[in-house]
Amino acid sequence: MSKHRVGGHEGSFGFLTHQVKAVHKDLLEFEAKTEQWFKKVDERFDQVDQRFDRLDRKVDGLAKALPGIVGDAVREANRDKKR
Repeated sequence: MSKHRVGGHEGSFGFLTHQVKAVHKDLLEFEAKTEQWFKKVDERFDQVDQRFDRLDRKVDGLAKALPGIVGDAVREANRDKKR
């Protein structure tokens, strides 16, 4: 191979090496941004999950208390009718 052809190939590989390094750097930045985004999404889901847990406990408490509330209301209504 002539020096001219080898030099041309080396130049091409140098260009490709530079391009690959640039793409790698861009991919690393994209990965970091994506990880940050997923971390924020995870935090939001954790907050929503906590809210649902609190709501679930309140609904359970209401379901347990409801028979007593209804019973009290019916007894009160019956007392008012008797008067």
